[in-house]
Amino acid sequence: MAVLPTTGTSTPFTPSTPSTPSTPSAASLGAPPRRGGRFARCTAAAALAAGALAATTVPAAAGPAVTPVTAVSGVSGASAANAATAVTVADAAPSGTYQQVTGFGTNPGNLAMYAYAPAGLPAGAPLVVALHGCVQTADDYYRNSGWTKFADLYGFAVVFPQTGPANNSLSCFSWFDANKDGRGMGEAESVVEMVSKAESLYGSDSRRVFVTGLSAGGGMAADLLADYPDVFAGGAIDSGLPAHCATSQSAASGCQNNDQRLTPAQWGDKVRRAYPGYTGPWPRVAIWQGSADTTVKPVNATELRDQWTNVWGIGQNASATRSLPGGTTQSLYNDAGGRPAVALYSVAGMGHGLAVSPGSGADQCGATGSYFLNTICSGYYTAQFWGLDGGGGPTDPSLPAPTGLTATATGADTVSLAWQAVTGAASYAVYRDDVRVAGPSGASYTDTGLSAGTAYAYTAAAVDAAGVEGARSAAVTATTGGGAPQCFTDDNYNQVKAGRATQSGGLTYALGSGQGMGLWNTFTTHTLKQTGPGWFVLADGQC
Repeated sequence: MAVLPTTGTSTPFTPSTPSTPSTPSAASLGAPPRRGGRFARCTAAAALAAGALAATTVPAAAGPAVTPVTAVSGVSGASAANAATAVTVADAAPSGTYQQVTGFGTNPGNLAMYAYAPAGLPAGAPLVVALHGCVQTADDYYRNSGWTKFADLYGFAVVFPQTGPANNSLSCFSWFDANKDGRGMGEAESVVEMVSKAESLYGSDSRRVFVTGLSAGGGMAADLLADYPDVFAGGAIDSGLPAHCATSQSAASGCQNNDQRLTPAQWGDKVRRAYPGYTGPWPRVAIWQGSADTTVKPVNATELRDQWTNVWGIGQNASATRSLPGGTTQSLYNDAGGRPAVALYSVAGMGHGLAVSPGSGADQCGATGSYFLNTICSGYYTAQFWGLDGGGGPTDPSLPAPTGLTATATGADTVSLAWQAVTGAASYAVYRDDVRVAGPSGASYTDTGLSAGTAYAYTAAAVDAAGVEGARSAAVTATTGGGAPQCFTDDNYNQVKAGRATQSGGLTYALGSGQGMGLWNTFTTHTLKQTGPGWFVLADGQC
């Protein structure tokens, strides 16, 4: 799966051309007035529900226009074939009902609405919207993501929007289409109409509505957070992309594969432009990314962090970090009041997919399958971050950041670090370019095996006896000595094979800089110069 359709491992990943969406039936239509706030949304949803019922000649006393898909744990026939992809199913059987809901609005995005509500759900409970990835369905996400476990445990309803091949040949949400992912438009508007419908059906608390999504669903979740900060109190973007990174098909592949070279302020402006004039509170955002993801490159997580910390008006240095199961590092970025506003979860070695951890433990959830990867239960930590467990979200570790960090290059491939010891520290965590590289017991470390003539940024954090990391220090930079930058001359095919370039749509681009190199073949030759880790520039005739 992925954010956009692809074929094979070496074929460029580009959006499919959507076919003409089907026209919603008359029974599903009904134009609500524009929302002027949450009260207006609820009023419109109630009127809309009544109109839909009248259109289908069902008496009002019969209840909302819903089509039961299953009680407890069944699925509709639409995903029967996909059910075979689930390798491990460990969550307890859901207590409530999963069903399709119709008549939720004008539905300009041509989406389907599915919803899960625990048995006995009281009014005033939160609401979570969960968006599937490409080649997936709402049923797949209901079965595998683990969200129903926490809906039962913590008490909230879940809406599972579904797109399909009428919109995109691989059923991807259109995060890259400016006509479908903006406020009041297309798929984005359809999702918000589902929120209004769910608030009407379940009496959900309009102040506690959250959205999460995987891959293309993650890209759409980011867009929704930017478009509707007045609707969503928080979000989670799993293996996804920054809000409004691409506004066309042609730009989508570049977002997935390359550093866009934008400043945090430029990323933040993309959010601020989505709803001009908005002055209310911003959503709290969790970001999940696998370090080995080759479909949506890890740089997207960094760009998401830069985007949302800038929106919040806070810096890009983590307020606190800690290690979690599955090789996961959690980095928290606090608002002015000391409460985490942005959380970045980096899962070491994980590829493209949603992090799940089948099992019966409190911090386990979900089922493995295609693009549901057995690493860590992302839903558990996301729910905590949003405060759905009844808490106020994650709290800061107690250990302060080390002070006096120095980094000195002592050779062409070596940097020596030292810092002031922190009282209560059992060990320390050393980060090079935001990647943890060591855990020394004392207040010093020598980093070896580095590239000559290269600048490296370092931070350090104290770790207590329970393995919880404190706040990171301010970053310092050291540049190794000796040696000019390396140059590599080869044909475009071998440059890509060696990891010095990427290819998309039959064209080749220098890794990092994204400079165009022409056709991806064995006949076109260029010289690339490495100017930093993972960064190459065209240097024909210069080396």
